[in-house]
Amino acid sequence: MKKIVVGISGASGAIYGIRTLEVLQKLGMESHAVISNAAKQTIEYETDYTVEDVQALATSVYGQEEIGAAISSGSFKVDGMIVAPCSIKTLSAIANSFNDELITRAADVQLKERRKLVLIVRETPFNLSHLQHMTIITQMGGVILPPVPSFYHKPKTIDDIVNQTIGKALDQFEIDARLFRRWDGG
Repeated sequence: MKKIVVGISGASGAIYGIRTLEVLQKLGMESHAVISNAAKQTIEYETDYTVEDVQALATSVYGQEEIGAAISSGSFKVDGMIVAPCSIKTLSAIANSFNDELITRAADVQLKERRKLVLIVRETPFNLSHLQHMTIITQMGGVILPPVPSFYHKPKTIDDIVNQTIGKALDQFEIDARLFRRWDGG
């Protein structure tokens, strides 16, 4: 059974983190969630979920100030981490090892332990600083996976678009959640 850390930052697109937790729960996988204070506001603003609803989807939940939580240590074995959505503030902190809160500390642990780190960066357009920070994270072994939809699977709803992005993120962990129709060459 896979063990995945899910960080939800305050960027627009809280549904990406929520859907990740929903899918991991449905698949019976262990999830460790950190929801930033800004994310709690975004969840309430953008979705019909309460913060408590989202927390109930995870196996374990930590506050962003819990810098000594299990997921802050490399000795706590997990398969990796997804930050969904990943704000530019969080991206910048991870790229610079600025570990003043749990999402960035847990992400730094994934990089130092050579585990998978997937960042669903939610910003557009990108400026040079954003791109440089993405390059740094890629050089450290992280995966930058902005929520850029494909259309070959003919999405009809926002959920179809969200599912395709989460499916691609989970592919990084060899988890096939069957969330979208894969390209088969036409």
